[in-house]
Amino acid sequence: MHQNYYFLKQLAPALHQQLAGKTFIEAFSQEKDEIILVFDAFFIKATLRSSFACLSFPDSFDRARRNSVNLFTDFQNQKVEFVKVYLNERAIQISFEDGKKLIFKLFGNRSNLIALNGEGIATQLFNNKLPADKAITSDSLNRNIDQSYEAFVQNNERFEALFPTFGKLVNAYLAEKLVGLNNAAAKWNIIQQTLNELNAPPYYLTKIELVPTLSLLPVGDVITEFIDPIEALNGFYLAYIRLSGIEKEKAEMLRLLRKRLTQTDNYLENTFKKLVELEEATKNDEIGNIIMANLHMIPERTEKIELFDFYRDQPITVKLKKDLTAQKNAEGYYRKSKNEKIELGRLNDSLSARELEKQSLAAHLTKIESIESLRELRSYIKTNGLDQTKAVATATDLFKKVEFMGYTILIGRNAKNNDVLTKQFASKDDLWLHAKDVTGSHVVIKNQPGRNFPAPVIERAAELAAFYSKRKNDSLCPVIYTPKKFVRKPKGLPEGAVVIDKENVVMVEAKGE
Repeated sequence: MHQNYYFLKQLAPALHQQLAGKTFIEAFSQEKDEIILVFDAFFIKATLRSSFACLSFPDSFDRARRNSVNLFTDFQNQKVEFVKVYLNERAIQISFEDGKKLIFKLFGNRSNLIALNGEGIATQLFNNKLPADKAITSDSLNRNIDQSYEAFVQNNERFEALFPTFGKLVNAYLAEKLVGLNNAAAKWNIIQQTLNELNAPPYYLTKIELVPTLSLLPVGDVITEFIDPIEALNGFYLAYIRLSGIEKEKAEMLRLLRKRLTQTDNYLENTFKKLVELEEATKNDEIGNIIMANLHMIPERTEKIELFDFYRDQPITVKLKKDLTAQKNAEGYYRKSKNEKIELGRLNDSLSARELEKQSLAAHLTKIESIESLRELRSYIKTNGLDQTKAVATATDLFKKVEFMGYTILIGRNAKNNDVLTKQFASKDDLWLHAKDVTGSHVVIKNQPGRNFPAPVIERAAELAAFYSKRKNDSLCPVIYTPKKFVRKPKGLPEGAVVIDKENVVMVEAKGE
């Protein structure tokens, strides 16, 4: 929370007391992502790495004689007029008597130091790899948000939209506090109590998942408390940079494992819901039997009819294809029933596999929490294939993914991504699809050894291939499908282009996820 708006709102007045009336002496950088600002006898050190961004305030700083670059020279010898925080934003402004401003934009991995001229227009950036910051103006950073009780009620009692600067830690803290409360006034009262805590000291130096954290709330393993925000930030900065190797690597691995556990839990919950829905729904073979028992009652070219459901002793509305006889419609439902049973089997298998994965992740988590030696930690990570620094991005990370009837369908995102999907992630027995004669996404159905691709799965993947192509708005789209082994990419072809040696074509409507 060292970049949290509610902390910066208290840091800005403390900085104003230190800086108002002082002269800007110089700004220099001798590290790639670090800049030192000198105001008479007050120093601001801004560490602005993508992995860690933080302000600190050393008592002194000896400038190196070499490899040190002067920056923001237009501000030299200018006096500070005031320091303030922008409304509902993680940015502090230092204003000078000549109208110029320096802004510390503390946006996590997009943090920067920005110079504005007297008209409030950006003229210089410390990190030029964030070109969008050139569009920032003094006025654009203020965010006026209706944070009244009435707005809270109108927003379905969701506080996140009203207080976007709370951040993950405060959101999680509040979510726990609000569990089980159904009264809007009671919820609002807890939110206001939390705001009171956020708007005043103490500031807690704590550890959350082994990592030092500056918090406005007493969470985690509290190490010490501060009353002065400048001292609090200095204490946090020193604690963070002094993290040992074992603490850093252990904390990162625990974070990754907990993230994977959360993802697995979400998958299990969603898959179980889907399984219940399928098991509770009227079965396709039952509908087929109902049609067969009522053949004499179904007129030709009927699209919908109400029949008696003798399984549940009540009427049921049955959809039919008007171009087929009643008997052929029943046969269609019997075919769907076979696929339905396949999908139920796949879902049950998937649940079992994910449950085992969850148990494995939990075991790794418990083991790593107990490891105290860096050598033992690295050995355990390597032995169990948990090395994230060498891990290749997964298909789920790189491509759109759709699960259908137990089959995984992967969809390329652009021409370059299509090549990665087809060349690196598709095996020779996977089924490859693409809208015919137009640009579009490569689509791959992952093969399941010993099983043929069911027609409904091919049709669904073809619908996706049509949807992610230039034929998206056509009434019908021809889609090529072929085993990946018949797809080649000769040298010299542009990104996304391939040669197909053998193909089949299916006509489908374009349908998204």
